[in-house]
Amino acid sequence: MKNRNLQKFYYRLRHDYLTMNNVVLGVALLVAAGWTWGSMQAMQRNYALQKDLDNKQRQVTLLQLEADKLKYEQNYYRSDEYKELAVRERLGLVFPGEKVLILPPNSEEAKAADAAYTDKRVDRPAQPNNLEQWVNFLFGGTYRDLNK
Repeated sequence: MKNRNLQKFYYRLRHDYLTMNNVVLGVALLVAAGWTWGSMQAMQRNYALQKDLDNKQRQVTLLQLEADKLKYEQNYYRSDEYKELAVRERLGLVFPGEKVLILPPNSEEAKAADAAYTDKRVDRPAQPNNLEQWVNFLFGGTYRDLNK
């Protein structure tokens, strides 16, 4: 009985499933899957390389800006304006007719008044959260609000 069932299974497998069309289709699917896998790997590698390139370009730009800033600072420190300010600060020199005003440190009342002033902030309307922004974008909520 087992042998007969095995023979039926083998016959059905060979004549129904392992036909030339099915074998060619299976090989084509394997080739397509391999090609897709290779393409995905190449895209992932290109994405990682592009991300590295962008980071390097960002670093180059940052270093260039820093170098430019240092050049400007160097030019400022060489200027007569900086030299004059440095001499006036370090040696306490003044121009004729100028008077120096030295203030005492702030009292506790002044500090408290300053703190109370900085605590008063202008209330801005609350920003909508991310979901609300998407709903407004997709369904035109902002557009409807503007036309009211």
